[in-house]
Amino acid sequence: MNGDRIKVWFRFVPREGWLPQDTEGLWATPVGAGTARVDNVPFLQNGVAQGDVVRYTTAADGTHWATERLTASGNCTLRVLPDPSGPLGPSARAVHERLTPFALGGESFSADFPLLAVNVPADAPFGEIKELLAQGEEEGWWHWEMGCATEEWAAA
Repeated sequence: MNGDRIKVWFRFVPREGWLPQDTEGLWATPVGAGTARVDNVPFLQNGVAQGDVVRYTTAADGTHWATERLTASGNCTLRVLPDPSGPLGPSARAVHERLTPFALGGESFSADFPLLAVNVPADAPFGEIKELLAQGEEEGWWHWEMGCATEEWAAA
């Protein structure tokens, strides 16, 4: 436990050519019996965004395992990996600075693997963010993917 928060664990099949993990723990705030609101942005788990409410079960050892997403927050999960040979180099900070005008929150995986997991709020200017992401990819700044997108994101 961390205050009133719990760690909810997600299981998934590792992607080829990606990090070898098959679980990811996310901080969450309990909101009811066996349900919690996700408090941080997933680096690996697809289909979940910060603010979503998930159902979980608790194993005999006390580990909370996610079983399904109950409510979508409307937020999106964006992952950005700087291209080490590009003009920004391997700098997660430089990527974050490019995203600063949109006031997007998130965190970097590690200094050795500067992947950024970014929360894109439901009311963010999706079209402008997509334009910047495309520009950055075209200019060799980064590679990016959506870990959790909404219909509004797709339509922007």
